[in-house]
Amino acid sequence: MDLISLAGFLALVIVGIAVVLFLIKLVWSLVPAAIVALAVYFVTSSLWWTGVAFLAMVALSLLYKLLAK
Repeated sequence: MDLISLAGFLALVIVGIAVVLFLIKLVWSLVPAAIVALAVYFVTSSLWWTGVAFLAMVALSLLYKLLAK
């Protein structure tokens, strides 16, 4: 195995780990919105209002993160 192949392999492993960590962080940030959407669905039984609640929570979470910095 030559040095270039090893360097390429290590670079791909690092990029893969970064992508996985990003996806985990993204999913974790959507958990509050999913909880609110689930509560709205149980109360209204409407997928329309569930989607509205989910999008509103995502927007509010994003706005909070942008303004908190």
